Amino acid sequence: MSDLEKKGGIASAAPSSRPDSPEVGTVGESEVFGSGDGGVNFRNVGWIKAAIFLLKMTFAAGVLSLPTALYELGAIAGAIFIMFWGLLNTYMAFLQGQFKLKHRSVHTVADSAEIAALQMTRGNKKWALVAKEVTEGIYIIAWILCAGLSTLGLSIAFNAVTKHGTCSVVFGFCSYLIVSTVASVRKIEKLAWITWVGFFSIVAAILTVLIATAVRDRPAAAPATGDFDLGFSAFPQPTATFASAWAASLIIFASSANTSGFVPVISEMRRPQDFFKSMYLCMTWITTSYMVLGLVMFRYAGKWLSTPALGSAGPTIKIVSYGIAIPGLIAGAMICVHVSGKSVFVRVLRNSPHLTANTWQHWAVWLGSTYGTGLAGWIICEAVPFYGSLISIIGSLGFGPLGICLPVILWFCMNEDKEGQNKSLWYRIKWWLHAALFVLGLFVTIGGMYSSVVVINGQFKAGTVGSSFQCADNSNTVASE
Repeated sequence: MSDLEKKGGIASAAPSSRPDSPEVGTVGESEVFGSGDGGVNFRNVGWIKAAIFLLKMTFAAGVLSLPTALYELGAIAGAIFIMFWGLLNTYMAFLQGQFKLKHRSVHTVADSAEIAALQMTRGNKKWALVAKEVTEGIYIIAWILCAGLSTLGLSIAFNAVTKHGTCSVVFGFCSYLIVSTVASVRKIEKLAWITWVGFFSIVAAILTVLIATAVRDRPAAAPATGDFDLGFSAFPQPTATFASAWAASLIIFASSANTSGFVPVISEMRRPQDFFKSMYLCMTWITTSYMVLGLVMFRYAGKWLSTPALGSAGPTIKIVSYGIAIPGLIAGAMICVHVSGKSVFVRVLRNSPHLTANTWQHWAVWLGSTYGTGLAGWIICEAVPFYGSLISIIGSLGFGPLGICLPVILWFCMNEDKEGQNKSLWYRIKWWLHAALFVLGLFVTIGGMYSSVVVINGQFKAGTVGSSFQCADNSNTVASE
């Protein structure tokens, strides 16, 4: 352990250069969950279970908003952004995984920020604490917003399946209770069957809508007779502005930018070095499926889309697809609540025997964390009734700094030229490329928030935004009543 990290009270272990070294990611005293001896063994997740957990974490509400973003950007620019953001987010996940293996005490990106701040300030504990608290605040808020957004998606499904059987707020509260209860399963290992079922259900629901839309002679929401403008275009809409186009781009970015949530999964893997296999499998599927499903749906539905897109094939298919998607929506929301709740849980009980012991304190903090973060997310999303724009806000304010800026900082820490001796051209190129990525992260954060505010303001002026805590049907599809 370096003197720097001893000063900050954070243990780390640099991995060996050999891939099969037992020192890489092995359990030690610095691991947040330890070995689980005499208590709950959290560290029992294989790489395949980890991969499906990451897949379901990512392949959820984000994919349902892609066709709307493509309508604003056009097919060509939309495809370019899907590929660009997919590759960038994959690299950012790689950097975070590298840093976690080098510093075994890391549980969330907040721990990474603390270690990075200690290194960059030469052991200044005050700045390290500020970095950790700010990062953890952004991290928890972003995942609480994700939890609320996913819970809102589940309430939309209940409304669609029951044809608005009761007040939407009631459906939302029931969704919160269901999601938080499922999320209270403590170990990722035990959530595997839920994530498998959820993943296949959401894929089946999307394919159902895709096929139903493709076989129709016109989209369900288009005029029943006469000529109509499909709205499919290779280029951005004539009415597109920078703010609206950038906000649409951020919807694509946010749909796979949740890589900050990958880090806690590593802490529960039997072999943390296998994380990269899980991550590559996840991100390959995500980028490929987003490209195919998003563009095909946009080609056949054009501008006649609902948000989310499961309501775009007419009233009958709406009921069928939402019914199929319910397990997937529960699983996606459950993961968001589990990630945010476990972060609070670890923060409260870290370095305490109650963290892995079956005591009443352990259970009180755990259940309070899951039900508390789930409740906060539901209340926020009921108070902020604009589904698509909320994804842009999460992408810019939450995942911009966490998914781009922080991983770049971690790269600088892992590749620091302490003596100023590295004069190679390749090192300088990499340095400037990462500096450019950091600027991009700032632009995503600042420019994204500006774009989101402008778009939301326009929605309010146009009267397309409902009120807070409204009982009206929020399924937003072709009227069948």
